[in-house]
Amino acid sequence: MPLSSILVLPLAHAEGNFAHQLGHALEPAAAAFRGMNLPEPLTHWGHPFFMGIVIFFMGAFVALSGWKSRLSEESAVVDKSRADHRKVAPLMTLFLTMGYSGGLLSLVMQQKPILESPHFITGSIVVTLLWLNGSLGFFGIKGPATVTRTAHAYIGTTITVLLLVHVALGLNLGFSI
Repeated sequence: MPLSSILVLPLAHAEGNFAHQLGHALEPAAAAFRGMNLPEPLTHWGHPFFMGIVIFFMGAFVALSGWKSRLSEESAVVDKSRADHRKVAPLMTLFLTMGYSGGLLSLVMQQKPILESPHFITGSIVVTLLWLNGSLGFFGIKGPATVTRTAHAYIGTTITVLLLVHVALGLNLGFSI
């Protein structure tokens, strides 16, 4: 059984009614955007283009500044990297959360099924982990060697790897619809 089937099957039964209701709720906004007669490539590839910018530029910056603050032995580098990480990570989380909803809207605009693809599953996991990790960073990190600080670093690294998988699944989805 392919991995996509394993990931999607548990949602198949519960998803139907909720996906229909969500699609119905998003339809007025989707219809408004459809009414703008946007070029098809923008409608089809706008979400991946803009989220790609967020993932590759902001995501790389957040990951590198986070690990730089953790691994550097120079206090000036640690302080600057930590400050940079704290400035950009919340914005990246906000943009990815907004992009998550934008991806759903994009599918409704194109009149494609929502909540069914492995791309949706990885996106849901990424957004959940981002908010969890941000909470650890905001509320739980006290001192240089705490368990929550270590968990924050490794959850962040997991998010980075998962985002790469998410991008691959998204490209696959984009080329298949």
